[in-house]
Amino acid sequence: MPVMRFLHTSDWHLGRSLHRADLRDAQAAFLDHLVATAREEKVDAVLVAGDVYDRAVPPVDAVALCEEALVRLRETGARVIVISGNHDSARRLGFSSGLIDASGVHLRTRAATLADPVLLADGHGPVAVYGIPYTEPVAEGERSHSAVFGAATERIRADAARRGVARTVVMAHGWVHGGQASESERDITVGGVGSVPASLFDGFGYVALGHLHGQQVITPTMRYSGSPLPYSFSEATHEKGSWLVEIGGDGAVRAERVPAPVYRRLSVLRGRLADLLASSSYAKHEEDFVAVTLTDTQRPDQAMDQLRARFPHVLTLGFEPEGVTIDDRRYGEKVAGKDDLAVASEFVTHVRNAPPTEAERQLLEEAFEAARELEGER
Repeated sequence: MPVMRFLHTSDWHLGRSLHRADLRDAQAAFLDHLVATAREEKVDAVLVAGDVYDRAVPPVDAVALCEEALVRLRETGARVIVISGNHDSARRLGFSSGLIDASGVHLRTRAATLADPVLLADGHGPVAVYGIPYTEPVAEGERSHSAVFGAATERIRADAARRGVARTVVMAHGWVHGGQASESERDITVGGVGSVPASLFDGFGYVALGHLHGQQVITPTMRYSGSPLPYSFSEATHEKGSWLVEIGGDGAVRAERVPAPVYRRLSVLRGRLADLLASSSYAKHEEDFVAVTLTDTQRPDQAMDQLRARFPHVLTLGFEPEGVTIDDRRYGEKVAGKDDLAVASEFVTHVRNAPPTEAERQLLEEAFEAARELEGER
């Protein structure tokens, strides 16, 4: 007898860029992959666990991409269940949710409806899918995320018991103990605490989590799908994807990772400019999105332009010269007793790791003199 099958995804962040690099084509390619997977695997439902958009008021092209994706996912025969995340506007994402429920696309963006499940059925009976949208604790009169999720899961348990449904799936957007964060998630801490105990979800058949961008397993039945694309260089080593989840008639869960297509790799390179430009060992990174840290003893002129000649998708450039001792003194201590020219000269040295030339010192001195004359005319 067939089992219930879900495709668990989250954190699309439609409309987001990577250090100003346009990711629309990459996001569209992932959604093509998601639709193809839903069709090939004949899933009963696609679970989107929040952060559909990257901001509360998404750009028009991101809204169009989302609408097209939801329509295409529904055309595979799967129901589509979406909750709002901390980047989404719950009111905007949930607009007309009551009207489109009948179409098989279910938007759960209000805390008031989190105990109203989407009911699915197979030969073994019903499966109830509950969606807990991201909610700020203060909006619910609570002091912590733990309190919000605790109240939500109690309401869901009560509803499932009333309905007599043994197989339950809960979708939630938040930070659960044991999950590993990266640099690209927005901080949701309250009073210094942002994560909630995994034990709050005890007893549910499967918990489809969103918010953290690394795909990870909290327990065999509680997982983050992670974001489909890396949204910061801290995610350069992530293996992106979604989860194909099966729930048997006895409630047993099996989950299989579905790798996402790699649009363009992220690479973090470090070294002297001449080596980065000439060494054959860096040839494999020429088409990657690249973050570079230069270690030259002096900051090279026009370094970014030179790097782009070999790495056209270089996005960030840092400078950490070799052999430099960090001065931990406060700013006031560094400039005490020094005139304007000395302070400016030391700034140039700090930035470039080389003192200003005589011509540069002359230019600085003329600038200060002009500023003093202007100040005297006032």
